[in-house]
Amino acid sequence: MTDILHRYLMIIVACISLLLGLQVPNFVDQYQKRVDAHLREVSVNLQPFQDIASKYFAGDMSKLIALHRNSIEKPFQEEGAAIEKMVQRKLRFETDMAALQTSLPQKALHVLLHGDRELLDEALGQYSYAVPLSQDALIFGAGVALIILLAVELLLALVRFAAGKLTRPTPPQAQ
Repeated sequence: MTDILHRYLMIIVACISLLLGLQVPNFVDQYQKRVDAHLREVSVNLQPFQDIASKYFAGDMSKLIALHRNSIEKPFQEEGAAIEKMVQRKLRFETDMAALQTSLPQKALHVLLHGDRELLDEALGQYSYAVPLSQDALIFGAGVALIILLAVELLLALVRFAAGKLTRPTPPQAQ
């Protein structure tokens, strides 16, 4: 009876693991689309200032920002801070987008370890579950399922081993 329960447990674990593994490529794709959308938005918003920097400072945004920050007028100083914030935001998204131009496992690792917190929160908040049937997604899902199944089997083997050690009677001592 325990063999049957064990087999069904492993089938359930495999199915859940496969479904979870299939979600990773979908989440990474949704995250990457958010990075791209935010990068496009900040680029459009920054373009008029870039045009001014190109016209008067050979394209150097830092000189335009310095001009605003060093102004005696408070609104221009604050505008300089706002422009600088947009420039930093654009650089942040460009760096994130560059890191996502790689293979699926490296993308997933980047999102997990170095994903932009703001964009991760957005992606999680508006995540739409799907089961992508692309080759990458199926391979990734099968890999995750295999790893989880092996981990569960290893844990169960360790538990059986430990239980066997605890319940096994000690042999009598020879005199």
